[in-house]
Parts: sequence; structure tokens; C-alpha cells
Amino acid sequence: MYSRRHFLGAIGVPAVGAIAVPTLDPSKFTRAFEAAAAVEASGRSAQEVASDEQFWFAVQQAYSEDRSLVNLNYGGVGASPVPVQDAVKRHLDYSNTAPVYAMWRILEPQREGVRQKMARFFGCDPEEIAFTRNASESLQICQFGIDLEPGDEILTTTQDYGRMITTFRQRERRDGVVLRQFSIPVPSEDDDAIVALFEENITPRTRMILMCHMINITGQILPVKGVVQMARKYDIPVIVDGAHTFAHFVFKHEDLDCDYFGTSLHKWLNAPHGTGLLYVRKEKIGDLWPLMAAAERQDDNIRKFEEIGTHPAAPYLAIGDALIFHLGVGSERKEERLRYLRNYWAEQLIENDRIRLHTSLKPEFACGLAVVQIEGIDSGDLGNYMWNRHKIIVTPIKHAEFEGIRVTPNISSTLMGLDRFVAAMQDVLQNGV
Repeated sequence: MYSRRHFLGAIGVPAVGAIAVPTLDPSKFTRAFEAAAAVEASGRSAQEVASDEQFWFAVQQAYSEDRSLVNLNYGGVGASPVPVQDAVKRHLDYSNTAPVYAMWRILEPQREGVRQKMARFFGCDPEEIAFTRNASESLQICQFGIDLEPGDEILTTTQDYGRMITTFRQRERRDGVVLRQFSIPVPSEDDDAIVALFEENITPRTRMILMCHMINITGQILPVKGVVQMARKYDIPVIVDGAHTFAHFVFKHEDLDCDYFGTSLHKWLNAPHGTGLLYVRKEKIGDLWPLMAAAERQDDNIRKFEEIGTHPAAPYLAIGDALIFHLGVGSERKEERLRYLRNYWAEQLIENDRIRLHTSLKPEFACGLAVVQIEGIDSGDLGNYMWNRHKIIVTPIKHAEFEGIRVTPNISSTLMGLDRFVAAMQDVLQNGV
């Protein structure tokens, strides 16, 4: 467990007598740290702490959330706690003192320390971690970087992220490859059945599989390890879209066993906006082309995927601050809180016969992201009503196989905000939009 001194030092508050740097306002985060230390000392389980509103009130104070509205679309992009925001500002201020020196010679090399921290958290070699701008960039490196021939087939589901489907559609037009998609149940509570569906849809021409770790439009957690190990028998690489799972619930690389994994750190880790991560198994790096050209000497170096020209150092260094804050709150405590918040609103609404929940409430199949539908109400109209009438932000989902609104609170969210959402939904059930 971090001591108070270690915690403050990790996020940039100098000790007495240290070299002067811009300091943070301790009132923004010390309450969260002290609350985390207290629950750690108490020995209470993560499930017990999930409903401890006193603890989560302290955590909420570390965020600058606008409480005049209810943000239930943290799945789109997360919010950094104030100490992470301050770290970005601190590094950015320093960058501008003499950019070619401060940014390139002082700050940029510090990325290696962040790489080591993230690799340790994920359970892999630091030489397998590259920092990107988001999950889309990470995944497109893999989607475009694996060599394919005309007629080769790519396999994925009908529920994968739209941008990734668009990526493959472009590759169809450009390279003559073929994208094949298949449906999966909504929701699904049978991992073996999902693995079987992937295997049943493999053909002699299948050369690549893309799969979500968590589907962004339902919150469904898929059995990545099962699919990866099945596909390995056919020598088919599996690209794993982990945009919604990293720091959302607890897992490590060994739980996936994948060769390629991409995620956005600005979602559930609450790192600075515009930060992502790409994992590539070391022996696969050499055969994967980067999106932007890198020197031949970098062929086997994970850093070739970071060759994007001039970029700010500040957001990437503050990833380390986001990780420290995440660990201070506690990975398991965060997971259980997100699941508690989902159950808090969902269990109240599913008592009504017109409510359809397209997300499993079983912990092994979903976590904090869920999709709910009111039968007889257009989900686009419902989303507009939530904002226009109640200033509640949700995400309408209009899919060929189902529809609803996606609800994604964060650890900064309050029960009062969820009460507003439940009340608004109940009003729609009675009076429409």
C-alpha cells in the first residue's frame, strides 16, 4: 500500500526542501487518498466497499465533474481526476519553456518509466507496450499492419466497433480482401457457445479475426482466451479490441493470452484524453507494419508504432499519474463499484415489463456498461428526451439486431444522479416522450 508521502510524490507534490515545481491543491485529492487508506486498513472486501457512499463521496471530490447535469456516457470518453489534469498542465508548462530541449530531451525519455509501470500493471514485458492516441489507432496498426492477399478473409461479429468495421471495408476496397461477419446472442451467458460460433465461421480462407473483449454497444464480455487458443490451432491471428476493458475490471495479459491488444486509456483508466495503448507479443513485432513509416533498424522495436512525428509529451507522462490514482482507489474496488452502480439503476427498472435489458447482470459477462430499452419508445427519441428535458447524457444505440440507450457511469458518478435517471425513465414509462 502506498504511504501518503509516496502517493503525493508519485503525482508530483514535492517534499519539503525539494526543487520547486508547480504544486497541486492537496484538497483536490487527499480526501480520496485518506479514504482509500482507511478502507485498505479495515480489511473490508471490495464488494462491501462498493456501497460505502462515504468512501465514494471522497473519491468523487477528486473529479471536476459538472453536477448540474448527469453524465452517463463515460464509456465514450472518461474524465481525468484533478491530479491527472494538473500533471498534464505541469508537464505542458515545462514543455513550453524550451520545447526542443524540455520536451524532447527531458520529458520524452521519461515515457520509458511510464511504459514500465503499464507493463507491470498489464502483466507483460515493457518491450511489448506502445503508447498510441486511442484504441482505434492501436487496432488499425494491427488491421492494416498484418499482410493479406486478395481473397483472404477477415472474421468478426456484427457487433464490433463501427470504426474497426470501416477500417476493414477500406481494406476490402483497396486490397481485395473479404470481411465476413456473424451474429452473436444479445446478451450471451455461454462462453463455450461464443467460441463455437467463431470456430464455425472460420473458412479455409480466414486469415485474421477481430474480436471485442467487451462489446461497446452491449457491455458483453467475450471469452477472448478461448477464441485466441482455438484460433491458434488454425494459425489465425486474433486482434483484441479492449477499448472498454482496460482498468474497467480486473484482468492481466495472461487471462487473454492474445498476441495483439488495443485499448483507450482515456476511457476507464481516466488517463488524459488522446492516450491509448497497444500490446504486441514480442515475437510478432517484426512482422507487423506500423501505420507511419519507421526506420528498418526499428523493425523489431515496439517503439516503431510510436513514430507519429511531433507530439506532446505531457499526456503520455500523465498516464502514470492516472495509474497511480487507479491503484490508490483499488482495481477490485473500482470494478465492484461500477457493477454496483449498474445494478443500482438496472434492478429498479427491470421490474417493469416494458424494460428490456440487453446486458447480462451476471458478473462474469458484464460490468459497468449496460444497454436498456423501453419497448414502444424509439431509442433515439429517448436519448434526446433525456438531454433536452433532464440534462442526462446517454448514448442511443440503433443496431440492426436490437436498440436501446447505453448507460455508463464512472466512479465519479453519484447515486443522486442515477436516481434522476431512474425517475426520468419511470416518467417515460408512464407518459412517453
